[in-house]
Amino acid sequence: MRRARTAHAGFTFVELLVVTAILLILASAVQPLARVTIQRQKESELRRDLRELREAIDGYYDLVATGQVPATELKPGNEGYPPDLETLVEGISIANDASGRKVKFLRRIPIDPMTGQAEWALRSYQDKPDATRWGGQNVYDVRSLATGTALDGTKYSD
Repeated sequence: MRRARTAHAGFTFVELLVVTAILLILASAVQPLARVTIQRQKESELRRDLRELREAIDGYYDLVATGQVPATELKPGNEGYPPDLETLVEGISIANDASGRKVKFLRRIPIDPMTGQAEWALRSYQDKPDATRWGGQNVYDVRSLATGTALDGTKYSD
């Protein structure tokens, strides 16, 4: 025998409120975890971008140190480092290469995930290690312009 559906079938308002409250509590517990996950991903991307920039600077320096870059491409006092980050994107000509091809070290200047811009704090070979401004002679090192502290306690600018 089938039971006839009564007018009292379904959830009460109190039951719906309890379920909604439980879902809100669970969602509020997940929110801080999501923030930390997003911050961790940005920090990982920052490390990867800095590594990419530093490898490009080292690649440029290696070509200059081995004499593969003609002296006409180099600015006086650059100590073998690129004059700016755009040079790593534009590339440099190789000595004794009749084809005129250029060696490029970066496809584009990476965007700093912390600031959302393709601007980086630069340091030249002639700058002091604790200098806060770029001397402009060459690009020896890069760091983020972001203010703030990473999850591991280090500053983004370090």
